[in-house]
Amino acid sequence: MQTIHIDSLDELPHAAAAVINALEGRSVVVFRGEMGAGKTTLIREIVARLGADDTVTSPTFANQYTTREGKNIYHFDFYRINRLEEAYDFGYEEYFYSGNLCLVEWPEKIEELLPEEVMTVRIAVGDDEERTIEID
Repeated sequence: MQTIHIDSLDELPHAAAAVINALEGRSVVVFRGEMGAGKTTLIREIVARLGADDTVTSPTFANQYTTREGKNIYHFDFYRINRLEEAYDFGYEEYFYSGNLCLVEWPEKIEELLPEEVMTVRIAVGDDEERTIEID
């Protein structure tokens, strides 16, 4: 496990690079943290560092970004899901097992559907912009 402490958003590129470097062949990354911890903000930086020019926002359910090389990145936010069947209806398997990078917020809502080999990023809130980011 790698732990990174950041004091401000200016240090976010370092944290995003650490997440990318830790992928080690894994394509599903789950982000855990309380509301407002900065999950979407970190994902925005990861997507930018991977070369996508898209505007990254918190998806209602899922967003797709494309890198300059034509690779797809999928961003999921399961906060608003009410039933596990909603993920089945969406066809989550096509995305999670596509080999494309999948960045998942609120994985607690679909825990049993996650592949075995996921990377976990935990974000803990400190004072002001301080965050502790654990990459596992």
